[in-house]
Amino acid sequence: MKLRNFLYSSLAIILLFVVACSNSKKEYATILIYGGTIYTVDSTSTNVEAVAIKNNKIIFTGKLIEAEQYKNNQTELIDLKGKTMTPGLIEGHGHFMGLGYNELNLDLMNTTNYEDIVDAVAERVKTAKPGEWITGRGWHQSKWDSISGETVKGFQTHYMLSEVSPNNPVYLRHASGHAGFANAKAMEIAGLQNLEKEGIKNYDIEGGEVIVDEFGRPTGIFNERAQSLIVNHIPEKTPETDVKAFELAVSACHKNGITSFHDAGIPKETISLYEKMKSAGKMNTRIYAMLTGWDKELLEEWYTKGPEIDADNLLTIRSVKLNCDGALGSRGAWLLEPYTDRPDHYGHETLPMDFVKKTALDGLKNGFQVCAHAIGDRANKEILDRYELAFNDIPEKATNHRFRIEHAQHLHPDDIPRFSELGVIPAMQAIHMSSDRPWAIDRLGEKRIKEGAYMWQALLKSGIPIVNGTDVPVEPLNPIASFYASVSRKTLKGLPEGGYEPEQKMTRAQALKSYTLDAAYGAFEEDKKGSISVGKLADFTIYNQDLMTVDENEILNTEIVMTIFDGNVVYSKKE
Repeated sequence: MKLRNFLYSSLAIILLFVVACSNSKKEYATILIYGGTIYTVDSTSTNVEAVAIKNNKIIFTGKLIEAEQYKNNQTELIDLKGKTMTPGLIEGHGHFMGLGYNELNLDLMNTTNYEDIVDAVAERVKTAKPGEWITGRGWHQSKWDSISGETVKGFQTHYMLSEVSPNNPVYLRHASGHAGFANAKAMEIAGLQNLEKEGIKNYDIEGGEVIVDEFGRPTGIFNERAQSLIVNHIPEKTPETDVKAFELAVSACHKNGITSFHDAGIPKETISLYEKMKSAGKMNTRIYAMLTGWDKELLEEWYTKGPEIDADNLLTIRSVKLNCDGALGSRGAWLLEPYTDRPDHYGHETLPMDFVKKTALDGLKNGFQVCAHAIGDRANKEILDRYELAFNDIPEKATNHRFRIEHAQHLHPDDIPRFSELGVIPAMQAIHMSSDRPWAIDRLGEKRIKEGAYMWQALLKSGIPIVNGTDVPVEPLNPIASFYASVSRKTLKGLPEGGYEPEQKMTRAQALKSYTLDAAYGAFEEDKKGSISVGKLADFTIYNQDLMTVDENEILNTEIVMTIFDGNVVYSKKE
């Protein structure tokens, strides 16, 4: 009897010890999220009831009753209360500091006519010191209701602007960033008036154009590389304004549900700023940065030291951005055939194609992805050609290159299947179709629009993913608007009925994936983020309604109500 009791007691002690050891190893969640619709963008389980995270990683997805085992008295509970959650959204092509500085400078994105610009500048003149530069961005003459006064080649002239700002130099970038508008004072500082007085009426700028009137006088419009004539005279930004712009950009990302950002072309100074912000604990958006391709010394420096692939996934530098043509709005996109509304003009090759091939080879040799801006069909064709030559030259280095073409807006039909064949990823901003399509047909004509412009479904069906985004500050950092454009092919006013070229619409699942997992793939980061899967980073976007099922007409009413970044709630909309 005593032996039996001893054995029972021993067994009980052993069981208690095993349970204690088991509990000591038990993984508990810091946050448990439940109570709404959760889209995972994970093919093994597309919807789940609950997500458990520990610190900044996902440790469980599945049924709520199973998630309960990860809860203890320290676990924070987030009840979605019927709202919808997806993986954190990824801005697949934008300009981070441009976003921040757009918050600091004149934001002209919502101007609907020339008078709006003049009024905005006149208001800023009231508080500016004489001689102080006034800068801004966002105007787009093709989106205006009308253009007042004289026009040259479809653009306004500077006279009305100069009249309200006689003592302040003004430079206002086009929404695309591929053109700018200067007043008389800015052109005087740049010495252009002196050239005119000396009888020089031609401004030969390789890769750019100074638009002049019938008398050879600059109208104030500077296209592509010609912008340098003015920009080189604008005072440098200060460290203080850089930090402020950075903080404003982070805040804008959080409000828009953006947890990662592909920064399309940054110089050495911006890299230093980002490293400083990371060291200070202020890198609260994951930045995938592309080195600006015009700085050959910067590229050589990074080729020597190799990519910086951040273990924390806060700042990664492993790609190069090349600017190879202009934009359709400013007629700078490089075309195979002339512009329909300017028959003597083909746009601009803004970077020699020999340099594109050299960069492609250097990228392959040194482990850097190449991301080339191309909007016109000729630019896209020429870049695909150079990529293909590089892949053929060193095929052993081209097995997982994930080279990209940024925008890929207008393609020759023969080049559409080449993206998939070559493994080149199109990074396309759906919102551009919504904003540009009503007037883009004037630039390209109906045949080219229907056969090769904004060819989302054709590219997806060919087997290549699409990286979505907004190209902020060219367009507002609003993923809901770009999602709506992706699935409706309409303007933000809901026109036309049925959408433009409706056969090229994305499904809602494709559109969400283009903003999450496919965008992560475009940065070699699909194993770290882009879906709500165990082991991935705890980045989530939460909406007031189910954008995957609401009526199409209601999609634009979707609001971001919470953003979770790295396991922390960084934005919560006040009710």
